[in-house]
Amino acid sequence: MAEHEWMKEIRNLVGKEYGRVYGWDPVNAPMARQWCEVMGISNPVYADATLATTIHGKTVVPPAMLQVWCMEGLHMNNYPPGSTTENPYEALKLIEAHGYPAVVAVNSELEFDRYLTAGEKVYYTTRLDAIGEEKATGLGTGYFVTLIMTFFAEGTKSRAEADEKVGQLLFRVFKFRPAAAVAAPAPAEVPQKAKPKRPVPGVSDDTRFFWEGTRQGKLLIQRCTACKTLRHPPGPVCPSCHSFEWDAQQASGRGKLYSFVVMHYPEVAPFDHPNPIGLIELEEGTRLVAQLVGVKSEELEIGQSLQVEFHNFDDDMTLPLFRPVPR
Repeated sequence: MAEHEWMKEIRNLVGKEYGRVYGWDPVNAPMARQWCEVMGISNPVYADATLATTIHGKTVVPPAMLQVWCMEGLHMNNYPPGSTTENPYEALKLIEAHGYPAVVAVNSELEFDRYLTAGEKVYYTTRLDAIGEEKATGLGTGYFVTLIMTFFAEGTKSRAEADEKVGQLLFRVFKFRPAAAVAAPAPAEVPQKAKPKRPVPGVSDDTRFFWEGTRQGKLLIQRCTACKTLRHPPGPVCPSCHSFEWDAQQASGRGKLYSFVVMHYPEVAPFDHPNPIGLIELEEGTRLVAQLVGVKSEELEIGQSLQVEFHNFDDDMTLPLFRPVPR
């Protein structure tokens, strides 16, 4: 496609070098340690100075941190004194002004000349390397713009050392005018969704007696008939004497809050949120997990007295929930 007249001025910027951007802090071990922790890097050479000195002759930091040392920090464009005030993204801003507002990063390529070591001060300069011809893509029509940032370690004046190139970043973006969105067909009338139902607990031969009990308003606890040990959740064998013989004892339904969690997110229908879930220690000595009702999460206290209530859901499921007993 024919070149826009206004692009000539922007293309004249290709090859322009933009001034230095300094790092706020010298290369340092604490930042390297935290970066390694966040990135999951466990290479011992970055944690053990003795090992690093043995291998490299000095303490080094991960090369992939090259960009980190010159980042502005939490606030955009907050660079140290002495940094250039020129905008290295000048070409992108000019293209945007002509109706190409969107941007997407296409690729980023880091090259390293050597390791950095603690105490070195780093800066980079930027060069506008290339602007491609206008192209039509699935995203829209626009220009590929390539920038090259070259990183240097400052030389020491006391030793009359020159600044040394330590790496380079090639950064290519696509500045484009988004393609016109295709109008979506009018949606067909969507039938109203049924109200979500509460999940049904799994029922097995070992637990069937418990759920049959809740239907009758009873809180049944499995009991070994050989050694009389109560157990919950139910299971086929007694963990104390290994007997397979058991029956069930009806619990009083009274207990104390042994521990709890409050579910805030993700919100799952049909539960109300925040959703407090308690670990209840029954008077009989066993513990079970159940939803807590009639209490705000900030009012929950370990050790507070609770009483079971049986709630029916969706006309075919009865669950034991627990409510705090007034003092």
